[in-house]
Amino acid sequence: MHSVKGDYLKRLTEIQPLPSVRIGKTIEGTSPPSVFIGSWNYPKVYAGPMISPAHGDIRIMDTPESWIPDGLSQDEIIRYRMSLVRGKRLWDVRDLSGRFTEQLRDIALSSVSLESEAVFSDTPKGGYAGEQHTPFGPSGYLECLETSSAGWVGSLEKVYYDTDLPARDAIIDLHSGGFAPSLVQKALSAGTIGREKDRRLVPTRWAITAFDTVIGNHLLSKIRNCEVVDSYYVHEFSSLHNHYAVLLMPVSWEFEWIEAFLHVDCNEEVIFSDHEGNRGKRGYSSVGGCYYSSKMAVLEALSRKAKQAGVVILREARKGYIPMGVFNVRENVRHAMAQDPIVFEDLTSALNHISHTFQLPVRRFIKESTLLVRFLKERQMRLSDFNPEAETTTGDTP
Repeated sequence: MHSVKGDYLKRLTEIQPLPSVRIGKTIEGTSPPSVFIGSWNYPKVYAGPMISPAHGDIRIMDTPESWIPDGLSQDEIIRYRMSLVRGKRLWDVRDLSGRFTEQLRDIALSSVSLESEAVFSDTPKGGYAGEQHTPFGPSGYLECLETSSAGWVGSLEKVYYDTDLPARDAIIDLHSGGFAPSLVQKALSAGTIGREKDRRLVPTRWAITAFDTVIGNHLLSKIRNCEVVDSYYVHEFSSLHNHYAVLLMPVSWEFEWIEAFLHVDCNEEVIFSDHEGNRGKRGYSSVGGCYYSSKMAVLEALSRKAKQAGVVILREARKGYIPMGVFNVRENVRHAMAQDPIVFEDLTSALNHISHTFQLPVRRFIKESTLLVRFLKERQMRLSDFNPEAETTTGDTP
């Protein structure tokens, strides 16, 4: 992640401390199921389960795809997540032998929440919130871990035993089968996907971006020869202190992500952006994992309709926002694309409409944009062309 954005998000989490669950050196509870693999000190990383002192079916605590449809508030999500205690051991990612990695595998592939008991060398402390993965509560070094046994998710079990199946193909097959990204990501993190010689524990944040990148690239290859949308379409959605607008333009595939953080800390107006041309993205995005999650989400919708477009996604994070992981971006964009679009005959009308739904003037987004500036210039339009009135019509999703 670009250091400027990374530093800004780190400051946001520091000024908004989140209340973590308090426990002693032991915990008897349930894993949603959930595992977490760190990236620091790779290839020897901190790996282990997430356990809540709650009992019963707590799968909702680690199924971010259900949070927006279920109408959970940001406070409810954070309360769930901060009740998860992270157990950890320093582990070589290439070592998939032994009881500990077997336990991680059983947790990651489990079809139900698992009763769990952990003993820590010291009382777990701290907590984490960030832009890449979902928050969690205190963490501590594991001395002992015990979990109940349960059956695995059938398709994940099949992938685990297919040791000749490349990880990319497995991820695509699971996504095509309707599996939630979080399930696939956990299976990948636990070293259960891919050819046997290539398997290893994968840091959680890397597994998230790997899923989004693999699916995004696969879907992009499918739509490249599809018809271009015939008008300008705007899909919008708001939740969890964020507002999104997805602008589809009648040109071949190009993509841009522009995000504004508006008065989240104090009176700041901070904007970050990145883009790609028709040939796709080279190198890792300067804005981090949200670039790949938003791209994947919009490509899902375009693929379903067998259409392609030039895409610009605008995001505005508003006061009260707390970084909670890229699920926030992926699922909000998915929901935006599920809404009926507003249809426009020209780019100026589309941008004028968008200007009414954002608190930050649309001119600010345009100034930070590469694609919009170019498109406006090609059409001999200027920022001064924007006016407060915009004609809109409701239409079918392209």
